[in-house]
Amino acid sequence: MLRVSKIRRIQLIILLGSLGLWQLGTHNAWIDPFFFSSPVSIADRVWVWFTSGEIYRHLYITLLETILSFIFGTLIGVGLGVWLGLSPTASEVLDPFLKLLNAIPRILFAPIFVMWFGLGMTSKVALGVTIVFFLAFFNTYQGVREVNPVVLANARLLRARKTALLRHVYLPSAASWILSSLRASVGFAVMGAVVAEYLGSSSGLGHLIAQAEGVFDATGVFSGILVLSLFVIALDRVVDFIENHVMAWKKAAH
Repeated sequence: MLRVSKIRRIQLIILLGSLGLWQLGTHNAWIDPFFFSSPVSIADRVWVWFTSGEIYRHLYITLLETILSFIFGTLIGVGLGVWLGLSPTASEVLDPFLKLLNAIPRILFAPIFVMWFGLGMTSKVALGVTIVFFLAFFNTYQGVREVNPVVLANARLLRARKTALLRHVYLPSAASWILSSLRASVGFAVMGAVVAEYLGSSSGLGHLIAQAEGVFDATGVFSGILVLSLFVIALDRVVDFIENHVMAWKKAAH
């Protein structure tokens, strides 16, 4: 506990020192505030956003897009990962197509989805799903393939049915892999939503940042990035809480 407290103090000193140097640099014109703004100006802008209520609509839109991208991307990825993990033939047939799609940078799908679905929420969710899907899929697929052969053989000796094998052998084996991907999936879902908003939307944190960039408002850009960072940290804490409760059985076993 003492070591953790010491690390936290060092981190706080580094953070405050960096912000202090940044503020001092802009105050003494060592750093051009037009391009880099200043910590005080950024904090003041964020304060105005929250006190005026302007930011809440954008946070709600981005949060909703993130949640939908996360849910649909995870469900599709886990479902396909389990299916291909249990079906070697289907895995061999679809493997080159999945690798081909995975090799394409996701950002290239953004303009395509805008053409297909317009500038509304659907195009943002679609991009987020494509990002989250592959992360959930490959983790689930690997988890199913890494099942303990001894446990699997014993279950088959007991004449366990396919549904029982799936529920009691394959899914518990893949659970650690799936949950380990959740934290990264949240970040990727946010990234997909914000990038799509940045390219074209009328609301959301990405739109807020793009709007500030369009008028060369460095304070607005840095403020949007700060709010986005805090937003991702909050979501990460939620995922951490869920993971600790879901994986309690594993900790108890150890």
